[in-house]
Formats: sequence, structure tokens, C-alpha cells
Amino acid sequence: MLTVQSKLDLNLLTALDALLDEGSVSGAADRMHLSVPAMSRTLTRIRKALGDPVLVRSGRVMVPTPRALELREEVRELVERASAVFTPQRGLELDALERTFTLLADDGLLIAFGTRLLERVRREAPGVALRLVPESSRDAYELREGRADLEIGVVHRHPAPETRMERIFTDDNVGVVRAGHPLLAEPVTPERYAAADHVTASRRGLLHGPIDEELARRGLRRRVVASVPTLISALLVVADTDLVGRTARRLSALQLDRLGLVAFEIPLELPELAISQAWHPRYGNDPAHVWLRSCVREISTDLVQDSAE
Repeated sequence: MLTVQSKLDLNLLTALDALLDEGSVSGAADRMHLSVPAMSRTLTRIRKALGDPVLVRSGRVMVPTPRALELREEVRELVERASAVFTPQRGLELDALERTFTLLADDGLLIAFGTRLLERVRREAPGVALRLVPESSRDAYELREGRADLEIGVVHRHPAPETRMERIFTDDNVGVVRAGHPLLAEPVTPERYAAADHVTASRRGLLHGPIDEELARRGLRRRVVASVPTLISALLVVADTDLVGRTARRLSALQLDRLGLVAFEIPLELPELAISQAWHPRYGNDPAHVWLRSCVREISTDLVQDSAE
């Protein structure tokens, strides 16, 4: 990556990381407590070592070159690994741990996991705070960019390639309607299911998905009259209308009882919902993060056992 002469200069790596992250000489200078001229000289050294301009002027801002984008993650990991070498590793003391974790999940999962996880964290590590954040339509790189510590859910999109994932349980789709809905008066066939009006939950506002693909293979088509951003909002719509919704069997049992909703088997061959927890490799060996993941893993086991009873 750098020439032999500069390869061992940790200051250059640290400066390169700051430049790529800040996207400006002045921002990197502030981060490293250097003057702007000193950082400019460092950028000149980096450019010479890499044989690449790294950052180039584009109007009033500076933008990274393709080579710089290619190196960004590698440089970040090298700097973090080097910093870890000089950081004494102590055993995890949960009683003394003070940290805030940001968890990313859809609202159905937050409700299913949230109470149990909060109770466990308060009991074992009272100095830990949790930020439970709903998924958005632009969170593909939340883990990479450090805006979330852990993501829990079904990863439909393509995550960042370095993302670590662990499947914690599987669930399946069920249909859901209000109590007394006419759809339940007779057996639910693919034809009767497709003939009903539907509401779907999509954080990207999509009106079609795997259910529609499976119906199309049977020569059927349903009418989705509304798309709402979250699972819970979809269930609330279903509770007050004749619309048909979809939910996850294990995750939504409590919500269905509270809202007076009835679940039924969708008469289609739909894929299982693989519920996973995902994190950036920077936290792979972090003791506090390992503890958090173990909490999520054990809570998911309890959730599966409770749903089977």
C-alpha cells in the first residue's frame, strides 16, 4: 500500500485515515491537532508514497480518488488494529461498564427484544444505555460508518461485504386480519387470499415483494392498497380495517393478542425469515460487544422457546 520507506510510519497511516474520513486537509488537521500547512505537507508525503493524489479539488470541496476509496477500509482497520496493540486489554467488568450501544432493527423486533434486553442490561450492566433505533431506507452502511453497533433482523439488501452475521433464529410469514374478518369464514385458498385488499409494511415504500412473486407464479395477483413504513403501523391499520396484512409468527404473537388480531396460514410457499444479528468486524473481539451479542443470542433462544409453548 505504501512504499517500503513509509510503510512503518504509523503517523502517515493515521493521517491518511483522518484525510479520508474528513475529506479535507483542514478537518484532518483539526483531528490530529496539527496546523493546516503541516497536514498539507503530510498529504504531499502520502501522495508520493502511494503514487496517487488521494484527494483532489472538485469545486469548493475535495473528493477522494478511486485509489483512495479502495484503501479507505483497509487503512481504517490498520489504524484500529495498531491502536489496539497499544491499548491495555482488561477483563470485562460489567458493573463498571459505561457505554451506549445503538441497536438497529424494525419496530416488531424492537418490541419483541426490547423489554427483555433492557431488563437484562439493567440487571447485569447498569451503566450501559441502549439506543433502539428503527431501520430506515438508507442504513446499508450504518455498521460500517459506526452509526450503529448491532443490527438485528432480516437482511434483505446486500450488506457491506465486511459485515459479520450470525443467524439467531428463523421465523415464517403468517397472514393477519381483524377478528371476524370475512376472509376467515371459509378456508383461505390462494385465490381468496389474492382477491382480498392488502396493506404491506416497507421502509422503502415498496408495494410488491416475495408474496407477489409467488402469486404471479400461480397466475394470481393481489391488490396492495397501501404501504406503511413499519410492521406495527401495518398491524394497527389491519386492526381497524378489512385489509389483510402479513407478520412474523414468533415475533408478533404478543402484538396480535393486544390488538385483537387473528393470524392465519398464508396458502403459499414462502421462504423462511432468517433473523440474524450483524456487526462490523471492528467489534469482533471487543469484550463489551461480545457480551451484548451473547445477550441477544440468549434472548432469541428464550423467545423461540416461549413461542413453542
